[in-house]
Amino acid sequence: MIEMGSRQRRPWNGVLLAAWMAMAAGVISCGCLRGASAAEASFGDNFEITGAEDHVKTSADGQTWYLYLDNKTGVGFQTKQRYLFGWFSMKLKLAGNDSAGVVTAYYMCSDLDAAPERDELDFEFLGNRTGQPYVIQTNVYRSGVGGREMRHSLWFDPTADFHTYSILWNPKQIVFFVDKVPIREYRNSEKTNTFFPIMKPMYVFSSIWNADDWATRGGLEKTDWTKAPFISSYSDFTTDACAWGPAAAGGGATPPPSCAAATGYSWWDQPPAWALDDAQREDSAWVARNLVIYDYCGDRKRFPAPPEECALRTTSS
Repeated sequence: MIEMGSRQRRPWNGVLLAAWMAMAAGVISCGCLRGASAAEASFGDNFEITGAEDHVKTSADGQTWYLYLDNKTGVGFQTKQRYLFGWFSMKLKLAGNDSAGVVTAYYMCSDLDAAPERDELDFEFLGNRTGQPYVIQTNVYRSGVGGREMRHSLWFDPTADFHTYSILWNPKQIVFFVDKVPIREYRNSEKTNTFFPIMKPMYVFSSIWNADDWATRGGLEKTDWTKAPFISSYSDFTTDACAWGPAAAGGGATPPPSCAAATGYSWWDQPPAWALDDAQREDSAWVARNLVIYDYCGDRKRFPAPPEECALRTTSS
């Protein structure tokens, strides 16, 4: 196993990090923060179940949800409101045992029904045979077009304990974090990235489902239903973001003024959060050297000329 080293991993330093922690704990009340730390609200306060409710179980204190997949159905949940920019974080423990064919998704999407013009930011965890590692896939959609996949291995067993998976989204960059380590940076600065989702507020979703037609070795490994049910576990949902509100019939909710002009609104949209800091660049470079399995920017069969945003990545040694 590759060791990460002893340096503490974190989002951003100093005053901005202190402000983030205060907001996440509910100390600052601004009318736009609607996240839930473990001490504040249960999952039911923030999310609605999508699918078979009998495939969701809740801990006695309401702070942990368990989603079940069997050969009848999977299940998911979604936030009750949408957000435009911010920090979104969740602790997950993935289905163990022989999980080939099983996908646990934690993602953001602008539409409830995967509409053709949706924007989307994806974490997808691809199960595997017993003893083989999970693969984590990230993707970005804009106006219904995706194809921006990256795949990484992990430096730990995600089925053994809870780990934190987070998305930072502001007008300058999207960063996917695992335990505060930036595994992927998707930029919209220096030069405009025309494939950058920037206009549509998004819900936060998660689900567990059967994808044995593609998820493990391109669909060669099928789900072993004798190992069902497969269970993914969730806790500590936290968001520090601009809450847009639920979609309204006939055109959507009116955006708060802070969402309409979000620049400088909070720590997640101030200059220190517009790019990785030095420590994060070091972590990102380590990830690039050791954990990348697939990168669409290097796939010349799919993209003979790399998509324009590939040139916007931070260069790290």
